[in-house]
Amino acid sequence: MSLQTARKVLEIEARTLSELTHRLDRRFEQAVEILLACQGRAVVAGMGKSGIIGQKISATFSSTGTPSFFLHPAEALHGDLGRLVRNDALLALSYSGETEELLRLLETVKRLAIPLITLTGRPDSTLAQASDVVIDVSVPQEACPLGLAPTASTTAMLAVGDALAMALLEKRGFSEEDYANLHPAGGLGMKLRRVESLMHTGESIPRVRPQTPMLEVIYEMSRKGLGHTAVVNVDGRLVGLISDGDLRRLFEREGNRALNMLAADCMTASPVTISRKELATGALNVMESRKITALPVVDAEGKLEGVLHIHDLWTTQMF
Repeated sequence: MSLQTARKVLEIEARTLSELTHRLDRRFEQAVEILLACQGRAVVAGMGKSGIIGQKISATFSSTGTPSFFLHPAEALHGDLGRLVRNDALLALSYSGETEELLRLLETVKRLAIPLITLTGRPDSTLAQASDVVIDVSVPQEACPLGLAPTASTTAMLAVGDALAMALLEKRGFSEEDYANLHPAGGLGMKLRRVESLMHTGESIPRVRPQTPMLEVIYEMSRKGLGHTAVVNVDGRLVGLISDGDLRRLFEREGNRALNMLAADCMTASPVTISRKELATGALNVMESRKITALPVVDAEGKLEGVLHIHDLWTTQMF
């Protein structure tokens, strides 16, 4: 019985979204244009379950390039109206379109000339008639067996909110790098961290000159503990890389004669490098595809800025 109920709920909500897809029209585009042109914040307001959905929509806006905050209509009537300013845009959520607390905001909204977009199931409601744009999110039935609890209707509001956020994301040209800037923590943030936030810099970078004797090369690699050393010329440009594997192969080939050689004699010239602005996930892909464990980080002129080791990626629990 429980499975039957669950399947029916999902079927009703899936059908609701399918029907809603075909209902979107020019009004949706107008809403996107208003929010895109907004020089202030996209303010989202709603009461009850619509308010909960509104909080999620506002959070999605903020995390994808559209500055936003959620305004609780009841709190607004007790002082929070001061958070609304000219150049904001208001997205109101009310299935009935007659939510008293929202209607009481209209005077201030109109006085400040704030554009009003409404998601409602009643396009002829009081709130809809006062709006600049109305998006019809009406549903033929709720998924609640009693027909009372907001279910399909709140799903419709949430989906349209997501659609608005994604349309704005594309219009703004919002990129993975932009997303990384707004998500410095958490699993998503870790995956989108840049190389510069993880790389070793300064004195922690193992580096030698091309003329450095092999004994000093071995000491530098051992002292820095990253399993390799960069080889740089006098102006700091990267000219090569020596790894543990390079040393092992050198001694297998040359024996003790290797101790009389210089860094330039055994380095890998023109090693694979990466920019500090690259995403860490991209660095990991390079390391795995090239079967290497470290990447020198260089600037546009080829000067060494840091080094990224594969352990740095795994220890951040990025993946």
